[in-house]
Amino acid sequence: MIWIILVVIAAVVFWLIGIYNSLVRLRNTRQNAFADIDVQLKQRHDLIPQLVETVKGYATHEKELLFKITQARTAAMGATSIDEKIQTETALSNALQGLKISVEAYPDLKANQNFLQLQEELSDIENKLAAARRYFNAATTEYNTSTETFPNNMIAGNFGFHRETLFDLGQDRATLEQPPKISFS
Repeated sequence: MIWIILVVIAAVVFWLIGIYNSLVRLRNTRQNAFADIDVQLKQRHDLIPQLVETVKGYATHEKELLFKITQARTAAMGATSIDEKIQTETALSNALQGLKISVEAYPDLKANQNFLQLQEELSDIENKLAAARRYFNAATTEYNTSTETFPNNMIAGNFGFHRETLFDLGQDRATLEQPPKISFS
């Protein structure tokens, strides 16, 4: 009789350990997915000053827009938590979207080889970022589902696992998900 009780207790303990380990694995997968985003963000942050300097030569009266981009980049580079990075990168994406719209008024700039190369690199990075965001959001959704479903939610709450934020681009999602357009006209 005592052996049966011990076996049941051992089974429950191993089951709880399994749930806990599963939650840790999902949390680590989410953090790894964000590390992939960080790599792309670093490349974007490195490219932006070059793009801004190239545009400055042509768009001298667009200083406010260029200042906003520089300010948003600085804020994004200073963000420490995943939630801060999501917020600041969304602001940076919005500022870059404004630059794409503004550039349409400068035919000489659109023909500049340096600008075209920078725009192509930015487009490539934005596409990679979109893919990395999708993976991150899938990992986050899987983690959130696991922490909120029964019986995992009882263990998750007791060990500090909680719902995490998705990398949402906000209300301009449809516009921001499109890669930058390169126009030769």
